[in-house]
Amino acid sequence: MTRIRRGYIARRRRTKIRLFASSFRGAHSRLTRTITQQKIRALISAHRDRNRKKGDFRRLWITRINAVIRGNRVSYIYSRLIHNLYKVRLLLNRKILAQIAISNRNCFYMISNEIIK
Repeated sequence: MTRIRRGYIARRRRTKIRLFASSFRGAHSRLTRTITQQKIRALISAHRDRNRKKGDFRRLWITRINAVIRGNRVSYIYSRLIHNLYKVRLLLNRKILAQIAISNRNCFYMISNEIIK
């Protein structure tokens, strides 16, 4: 009986997985089964952290806005500012408000004064 040579499909799949895990350390970049597990774990973490990053930035913007507002007036707080923004229908998102608060405080104080009136 003649010898049958294995095909290249499985090897091609494994090399593709190895390229993904080439930067991992130890067995995580050498053993095929461990590489597959680490790839799944890495993709899960990446997916989770993409969504977590949005929340982290929102938290950062809220903190910045609140710090600038409290620096101006002790009685005025972040939640009241956002509530008044919606009442006046001035729809500025938190990212823009935080950028204005950091780069141009006078402009930010003008916006908050207009909302109070």
